[in-house]
Amino acid sequence: MGNWLLPENLADVLPLEARRIEELRHKLIDLYKTYGFEIVCPPIVEYIDSLLSSTGSDLNLRTCKLIDQLSGRTLGVRADMTPQISRIDAHLLNRDGVTRLCYCGNVFNAYPNDALSSREQLQIGAEIYGHPGVEADYEIIQLSLDTLKTAGVKGIKLDLCHPGVVRSIINSDYAASVNIDLIISLIREKDVSGLAGLADKIKNIRSDTLNSLQLVSSLYGDTYDVLSLARRSLPSIPGIIGSLDELETLIHTLPSEVELSIDLADVWGYGYHSGVTFSLYAEGWRDTLVSGGRYDNVGIAFGRARPATGFSLDLRKLAAGLLPVKKPSAILAPWGRDEKLLKIIRSLRQDGNIVIQILPGSYPSQDEFVFDRKLVLFNDVWQVDDL
Repeated sequence: MGNWLLPENLADVLPLEARRIEELRHKLIDLYKTYGFEIVCPPIVEYIDSLLSSTGSDLNLRTCKLIDQLSGRTLGVRADMTPQISRIDAHLLNRDGVTRLCYCGNVFNAYPNDALSSREQLQIGAEIYGHPGVEADYEIIQLSLDTLKTAGVKGIKLDLCHPGVVRSIINSDYAASVNIDLIISLIREKDVSGLAGLADKIKNIRSDTLNSLQLVSSLYGDTYDVLSLARRSLPSIPGIIGSLDELETLIHTLPSEVELSIDLADVWGYGYHSGVTFSLYAEGWRDTLVSGGRYDNVGIAFGRARPATGFSLDLRKLAAGLLPVKKPSAILAPWGRDEKLLKIIRSLRQDGNIVIQILPGSYPSQDEFVFDRKLVLFNDVWQVDDL
């Protein structure tokens, strides 16, 4: 086994792709700045109890652990940056009003999501803290849509969910509430027969609970059709009614041109999210491109509960599905320390041109550039000529 081989589900990013990712990162951070978001950069490793505060068991399984040689405490390599951003808002910034934070950094997962996924991602995202209303949810969804539009993504589809519907059904039945993990996995897979078979696996679970869970698994599609059927068919308990009302209020605020759907069974992050969640899909990507939603009070683990909503995506995954980037043009220059030559090279570079000096006895072999001009000396004056 060669020492140049990487572990499974990890890959290098080569020059052309790296440039595309970096240019896209700059565009998106500049976009977030126009919305008033401030950028923060937390460390890639921190104490495990901080990384996993109030995030549920899924993140725990995805987080790699190691022992800190200085303190002897367990550290975690972050698999998600959102808990870190919550910590910064709650403990370090500690502001009273609304705070908008954005970020971009590498995260590492102990296991890939599937055979084609990378364990290392370049996560970029934005979070709003301090506002409990639908206005913050709308702004986050609008910014996530603008993120994909800025990247040049076409055929965007927005899918909404509210875990409060499923949570209310489960919490109304004690037998169901002590078997949450099993029930959530069946709902996410839309396994109606598996849900029907819970009567044999969970003692004393009520029949009306089973009927509601099976119905939820089929409640996906056109927004108003789903909402109407849910209101008619699900129990009229406050948690369900309130969740459906929140979805309907948000739908009325979204742009009419957005292709929109609802999937009440899409309860990813069930133990983490407290309100409306959403996923963005697009032509050219095989699964979710952007995910986000409301996660109020996660900051309580850091001493301060705050309303919160946000989104994130893998920048490498986004860039991989975009059209190939155009190679930038570059200028070839001879090697030399002549002051006139160095002066024109500096001037060209200050104007944004790529100027590559040919080192003695070699020729540039970069794949990233198109060499279409060169510096030549004519009548003791350096000038740019076409190649």
